[in-house]
Amino acid sequence: MATTELASADFERSRRASRRRARVGSISRHAVLLAFTVAALFPIYFMVSSALKTNADFAGNQLGLPHTPVFSTIESAISGGSIFRWLTNSLIFTAASVLISTALAALCAYPLSLMRWRPSRWLLTLMIALMVIPPIVLIVPLFQMVVELNQLSTYRSVIVIYTGIMLPFSTFLLVSFFSTIPRSLLEAARIDGASTWRTFRSIVLPLGAPAIVTVITVQALWVWNEVLIAVVFLQKESLRTLMVGLTLFNSRYQVDVPIVMAGMMIGTIPMLLVYLVGQRFFIRGITAGGVKG
Repeated sequence: MATTELASADFERSRRASRRRARVGSISRHAVLLAFTVAALFPIYFMVSSALKTNADFAGNQLGLPHTPVFSTIESAISGGSIFRWLTNSLIFTAASVLISTALAALCAYPLSLMRWRPSRWLLTLMIALMVIPPIVLIVPLFQMVVELNQLSTYRSVIVIYTGIMLPFSTFLLVSFFSTIPRSLLEAARIDGASTWRTFRSIVLPLGAPAIVTVITVQALWVWNEVLIAVVFLQKESLRTLMVGLTLFNSRYQVDVPIVMAGMMIGTIPMLLVYLVGQRFFIRGITAGGVKG
C-alpha cells in the first residue's frame, strides 16, 4: 500500500513538473514571437510617427509619439517632388507587368502540371534553374539589347524585363498549386465534352484563385520596390518610378527626416492596400502546394 502511494506521489510530481516545463516553453515561444513582431512593426511605427512631426519636434523626440500631430510635412513632401507622377508610373509598371506575367504563368503552369506529356519535367527543371539567376547579372546584356532596339527609357522595355524576371517563380508556384487539383475533375470535364480551354477557364482558374492572388501580391511588392532596373532603363525624369523618386527625394531632404518619412509613407500605402486585399489568400496560396490533393 505504501509503495502504491509513493508511486502515485511520484507520478503527480512528474506531471506537475511536466506542466511547468510546458508553461515555461509556451511563455518563451510567445515572448520570442512578440519580440519578432515588435521588430517587424517598429519601422512602420517610426515612419508614421516621424511623418506626423515637424523637424524641430523630431530633433527633440525621435522615437516617441508626436506631441501634436501635424500634416504639414505630408503637404511639403507632396509639393517638394513629383510624387503623383512617380506614383502613376509605378502603378503602370506594376499593373502591366504583373498582369502579363500572371497570365503567362497560368497558361504555362496548366500543361506543366495537369497534362501528361514527356517534356514537362524538363521544362519545369529549366524554370527552377532560371529562378536562381540574380537580376543584376542580366543588367549588362539586357541594357545592350534594349539600346540596340532603341527602346531605352520606354514603358514597354521595362515591362518586358519585369515580366521575364518574374515569370519563372510565378510558373513554379502555380505548377505546385495546380498539381493538387484532382485529375478526376479534369476527366469529368473531358467526358462532359469540355475543351482544354474551357476546362482551364472554368475549373483550373477558379480552384487556383488563392495561388493566383498570392502570385499577384508577391509580384506587385517586388515590382513596386524595385530600383536597380528602373534606374538603369528609365533615364528620363518623366518616367521615374516612385522608389527611384523617393531615393532622390531622400538625398534632397536628408536633413529633414519627417519629410522623407512622409514621402515613404505615401509610397507604402498602395502596397499595404494590395496586401490587405490579398492576405486572405496569401497563406493558402503559399502552403497549398505542400500536400498533394
